[in-house]
Amino acid sequence: MSDFKQYEDTIALYNSNLKSKSTPINSWDFHNNFLNNVKNYFYDLNKIELIALQNKWSNNEWDIKNSLKEEVIIVTDVKLKIVFASYNIIDMNGYTSEEVVGKSPRMFQGEATNKVTSNEIRIALQEVKSFEKTIINYKKNGETYECLIKGYPIFDNKGILSHYIAFEKAA
Repeated sequence: MSDFKQYEDTIALYNSNLKSKSTPINSWDFHNNFLNNVKNYFYDLNKIELIALQNKWSNNEWDIKNSLKEEVIIVTDVKLKIVFASYNIIDMNGYTSEEVVGKSPRMFQGEATNKVTSNEIRIALQEVKSFEKTIINYKKNGETYECLIKGYPIFDNKGILSHYIAFEKAA
């Protein structure tokens, strides 16, 4: 028992001679943000994999793991209602994924959105084709931003259109 007392006294003496006696609170905040991002990343990855499994997606050519780190991923049904939006959408435009699910991606467009580009996207969707376009979108606070969108139709294993997936990032 005296060995523990001697050990505790030695540690107390060592700590009393240190110039810094506490951990900066900012480091805990940084660490907590990192852990939340990791947790959200894996949640999103599992959610997309579940949607793909339930709907028997035949397309699996995307690198979802890396895309989730660098881009916002939005999945819509065939009627263009959002069924999934990755957690990092909030960093791009201020909306949480919960706020956009069930709505149309048109919610991000407004007066400054180029009608020609918007129409080109609409035509690609009607023709069930992939597209890559940069468009002016609106953040939740009303500010505009350029958004590079790479959109793809997704088919099930019977060849029937199941969903659309878009990989987006601020341009």
